[in-house]
Amino acid sequence: MDEKILNTDDHLKEVNLTPADFEPVIRTKKTLQTTRVSIGFWEDVRRRFKKSKRAIFSCAVLGLIILICTLGPVVSGYSADDGNLKEKNLSPSFSHFFGTDELGRDIFTRVCKGGRVSLIIAIVGAAIDMSIGLIYGGASAYAGGRTDTIMMRIVEILSSIPYLITAILISLIFGKGIFSIIIAMTITGWCFTARLVRGQVLQIKNQDFILAARALGTSSFKIILKHLLPNTVSIMIIALTFDIPSFIFGEAFLSYIGLGIQPPYTSWGVLASEAQKTMLFFPYQLFFPALFISMTILSLQIIGDALRDAMDPHLRKYK
Repeated sequence: MDEKILNTDDHLKEVNLTPADFEPVIRTKKTLQTTRVSIGFWEDVRRRFKKSKRAIFSCAVLGLIILICTLGPVVSGYSADDGNLKEKNLSPSFSHFFGTDELGRDIFTRVCKGGRVSLIIAIVGAAIDMSIGLIYGGASAYAGGRTDTIMMRIVEILSSIPYLITAILISLIFGKGIFSIIIAMTITGWCFTARLVRGQVLQIKNQDFILAARALGTSSFKIILKHLLPNTVSIMIIALTFDIPSFIFGEAFLSYIGLGIQPPYTSWGVLASEAQKTMLFFPYQLFFPALFISMTILSLQIIGDALRDAMDPHLRKYK
């Protein structure tokens, strides 16, 4: 026993251990990152998304636009429809932030009210597109064979119909307004989403966990609902961030050519259409609606790009 103790003491002397070597390790953020266990998919997406300064700035800009559209009329103190001919075509000032139009109406208030209509149409239309495309594309891919071929041919036929012709026909049947715009933009808009979902489901429907569910006697409806569709959430979120800008631009375009929102309602497209008549004399009347349209679409596009990069499994890095 004494020889063993002496050998141990000699060994400690050889490695030059000191009392400081036996002090407890203080866990810091740096040490935790180097010794961390693998994290979940959504947590990794959140961390990688936060690294994109452009995406964070775009989220702040988009949040500011939504806040302005929500609280703007309260701050300005003016009505969007009541005008004062004594104050028509005034330049931007502290009393009228964006100036006034040819009827003396406050442009800032009208931009805020028009933004509400444009955003509501975009969100509702995108939700309809996502719902129809998700169900149709998932069912087509899961069925496969001749059923998939027929369903995809229907999608190709609908996609080949010119967008403007569809909008004109819908406006003639249902009249002009919010309802007509949503129908005109969603009647063929879901086709792109259906193709995305179909491609995603085709990749995963023959994987082991799907085959195991089939072997256990799980119904096709439950397999689609509980296994296939949840695995398309990431691609659906990305598609949503690109679908909303297309609806905003589509509504603005239809309203600009007179097929969209009609009085007493207003939107960013209506404001741009009204301002183009006096654009050479009062350019600010067109500038502010166009600015809000551009900033909203650009912010959503940047956010969509950042989400696509964050959710790409080939770009995932653990540092």
